[in-house]
Amino acid sequence: MPRTALLHDWIEKVVGPQFPGHALRVEPASADASFRRYFRVTLPDRTTRIVMDAPPDKEDCRPFLHVGELFRAAGAHVPTVFAQDLALGFLLLSDLGGKTYLHALVNRAAAPRLYRDANRALVAIQLASRAGCLPDYDRQLLDRELALFPDWYLNRHLGVALDERQQAALRAVFDLLLANNLGQPRVYVHRDYHSRNLMVVGEGDETGFPENPGLLDFQDAVYGPLTYDLVSLYRDAYIDWPEEQELDYVIRYWEAARQAGLPVSDDFHAFYRDYEWMGAQRQLKVLGIFARLCHRDGKSGYLDDMPRVLGYLRRTCQRYGELRPLARLLDTLDERPVEVGLTF
Repeated sequence: MPRTALLHDWIEKVVGPQFPGHALRVEPASADASFRRYFRVTLPDRTTRIVMDAPPDKEDCRPFLHVGELFRAAGAHVPTVFAQDLALGFLLLSDLGGKTYLHALVNRAAAPRLYRDANRALVAIQLASRAGCLPDYDRQLLDRELALFPDWYLNRHLGVALDERQQAALRAVFDLLLANNLGQPRVYVHRDYHSRNLMVVGEGDETGFPENPGLLDFQDAVYGPLTYDLVSLYRDAYIDWPEEQELDYVIRYWEAARQAGLPVSDDFHAFYRDYEWMGAQRQLKVLGIFARLCHRDGKSGYLDDMPRVLGYLRRTCQRYGELRPLARLLDTLDERPVEVGLTF
């Protein structure tokens, strides 16, 4: 049976008996960078549900369920699971709405409130962290992610083969980044805590809204560096801010984290350095992932966001002397001037 027909049959099985004699409207809700798809089911009483379609030969729903339980216990707003069939790869979830942070931030005046809510939720998740509950974001995984940059961005996307000297310089930068990343305090890491995965579930007021944001796409969560989710949020691949504004948001997180007792550095300059170096690892990975999504999966739309990600990376590499070999390599590759922002 085609998977779409299987999905409709499952929805009728788990939801239909509650509304005998009534038709259920099922429409595409969204898709993501994986094989998962999402459908919105409109019920006769006008409430809605979301069905996650995760083909079991390609995706595993169990991490989503496990991480959801951890994050919910921490006080974060994650979808409620009403029904599940792991063998088929279907979950029936509460609907967090259709308004992402990315959509809401078109109104830039809303940013302080929305980011205040995001900071609060992030601190709550990090405070709940316990070793052994999630996979470790260890050196092997971090390094495997870095390898996406030469394999997919340089080789496949740009068609560049580095010579031995360039390979050695890139490896040296990778090792520096990994040493920093692995030296940071460890917490629960959502791993994609950005504007497309945070949902506006309440407009609230200038003080924020307790249920905001709704969290999505957290199934790949790990136990790893404290600054990872923060840099995902404020060096977002899909929206950017002047660095002075970004700095203000990061300081507000840092102050809240210190007040809550999280193990952040008392020296903000040291904390910001960790934040930027973590960001460099993520940006190298994202460039590789976006290239792979284009060339392997036919999702070329992600190429539009590459310049933003590359801009973040170039700025960080130019700022820190140890990372400047990568800045020079990037200069050689695309011959664009390096953007220079605040300097520490």
